[in-house]
Amino acid sequence: MLNIPNAKFYANDGLQERKSITISNGKINTIEKSNSDALEEFVVPGLIDLQIYGAGGKLFSAEPTVESLKIIEDDLLKKGTTGFLACMATNSPEVFKACITAAKEYRSFARNLLGLHLEGPFLNPKRLGAHVPAFIRKATLDEIKALLDFGDGVIKMMTIAPEIHDDEVIQYLLDHDVVVSLGHSNATFAEATEAYNQGIQTTTHLFNAMSPIHHREPGIPTAFFNHDQAMASIIVDGKHVDFEVVKWAHKLAGERLFLITDAVTPCTTGPYQHIKKDDKFVMPDGTLSGSSLTMLQAIKNCVNHCGINLADAIKMASQYPAKLIGLENFTGKIETGCQADLLILDVNLNLKNVIFKGALQ
Repeated sequence: MLNIPNAKFYANDGLQERKSITISNGKINTIEKSNSDALEEFVVPGLIDLQIYGAGGKLFSAEPTVESLKIIEDDLLKKGTTGFLACMATNSPEVFKACITAAKEYRSFARNLLGLHLEGPFLNPKRLGAHVPAFIRKATLDEIKALLDFGDGVIKMMTIAPEIHDDEVIQYLLDHDVVVSLGHSNATFAEATEAYNQGIQTTTHLFNAMSPIHHREPGIPTAFFNHDQAMASIIVDGKHVDFEVVKWAHKLAGERLFLITDAVTPCTTGPYQHIKKDDKFVMPDGTLSGSSLTMLQAIKNCVNHCGINLADAIKMASQYPAKLIGLENFTGKIETGCQADLLILDVNLNLKNVIFKGALQ
């Protein structure tokens, strides 16, 4: 049994202070009033990143092995990310197969790896960003069926451009419990709204690689803001989206907006050669390709630069992504019965300790 005395944390009814959290069998067992004189500790749920390409010096698509996943997991856990989807960008069928194979082999050993996010290759060539155009294509239903069969459950999320795909393709993904994200898309406001109404649950890196807001062509962001259920991820590094725009987006979207890092690592081989420049990553031609964020830094940026209160910023990195992937009753919040994935922070939100599945790391 593990005990956190005199903790303070945010719950749905506000800031909780002077609480004792007891943990047993990997779960939060009790939360009670504390009479301890121990120093206060700020506790937040473990962070969940639904779009990250690599960590610990390993870019998964460049080195699609079990060993890479282990290194990425360990590095992320040390930084407070207790759940993540390893992301794969548009690539060759051979690389996709290798990544999926590695994930299937590793899942019986996995700790904080929740599965795979396929960002491509079923994107709109007009909104590619850093993705390689040679591999972009429209998906067929037979291809999607074969892909999910081969994935055997490890493919949890997929980014697609709905305006170039048949309804039956999107519906098949939805029917087989894949979270579908609208992204790298040139959809009109009407097309995006129709896609959300069909059941597409979320949006990949809001504002990046999508039709923009224009006063005569409202585009994807406006369709997202106007919808009452669709969610969206956003990269809060100040490079992908200006902090003032993040502030505005949060005011409009509230709990439908969540954080991702879209983080990569330096890489000098293969189709995605990431070069770090001014706290971001670019391709050799200068195209913005990924962030150098951690989830905890994204929270700090929300609070320090975007006028978002700490309680909301924490939820954007934990509770909201957990809800999107169906884990809201399991993790992402501090409640009795939830898995004890917790971070202990100091007053400046610097990470002191990580508790994962009830064990101090």
